[in-house]
Amino acid sequence: MTATAPAFSLCVYCGSRPGAQPAYAETARAVGRWIGEHGGQLVYGGGRNGLMGEVARATLEAGGRVVGIIPQALVDKEMANHDCTELHVVETMHERKRLMAEHANAFLALPGGIGTFEEFFEVWTWRQLGYHDKPIGLLNQGGYYDGLVNFMQTGVDQQFMGPWQMELVRIDADWQRLLPELVQAGGVTPADRLEQI
Repeated sequence: MTATAPAFSLCVYCGSRPGAQPAYAETARAVGRWIGEHGGQLVYGGGRNGLMGEVARATLEAGGRVVGIIPQALVDKEMANHDCTELHVVETMHERKRLMAEHANAFLALPGGIGTFEEFFEVWTWRQLGYHDKPIGLLNQGGYYDGLVNFMQTGVDQQFMGPWQMELVRIDADWQRLLPELVQAGGVTPADRLEQI
């Protein structure tokens, strides 16, 4: 008997720390529950600490699949989550990010630190270069990303970016509105070129 394929696969980038406000962890858990309750699959960085651990545990508890992808060098540092449905231990960060992108129909950045910023910007860059056509969401919870969004708009205002590049990212403070939009938009995507990265 074969396992039922997930209804969708959402890659979530988020902090390996819990953040200063309990609301960050509450939202991470709510996102995970939503993924599981809707028959989805979480793809994430494979850690069990911080928001990463919260979203993964909540997805599993709600009956969803969890695919964790983590470099060997971070297995101990980020405390790899061996409870994942699938845990892939890879050699490099580059391989980690490419596999995360390949396994996903859509991407969502929750609050996080420099690693989250870097993953978000890279997948956005890949989108504008045409390596994939998958939707990207930025959850601006409690205004966490206000400064970043303003800076991104400065890039447009100063003509280093076009407005169409900003339009590739769906920015919302409400995860309950953003998640269905991302999943719906990522339902059918053309073949990507992620293997060329």
